[in-house]
Amino acid sequence: QVQLVESGGGLVQSGGSLRLSCATSGLTFSRHTMLWYRRAPGKERELVASITRTGDTANYGDSVKGRFTISRDNAKNTVALQMNSLKPEDTAMYYCKARDIITRREYWGQGTQVTVSS
Repeated sequence: QVQLVESGGGLVQSGGSLRLSCATSGLTFSRHTMLWYRRAPGKERELVASITRTGDTANYGDSVKGRFTISRDNAKNTVALQMNSLKPEDTAMYYCKARDIITRREYWGQGTQVTVSS
């Protein structure tokens, strides 16, 4: 079955960096747009970043532009989110999502917690 497993979350001080990774299995990775979302307590889920199946185009939410970078490795079926200059407001559970470009079916990971202390 399809699995998405996030890793790399943790506790970091304001201004620090973390690199999240999402390992996928059970799907044709190169046929999926990959996305990172986050949800902070008491807030709506927010789209953080997305990357096309070939990796040639990435888009970012306004709150993370210039600080976060999404990338993918189609040979390893993984997608990463490099997060720099972290702020306390980046504290959230971060989720990886895969979206099939043909069927539009979506798959979610279980999430990884990122906590940024001030």
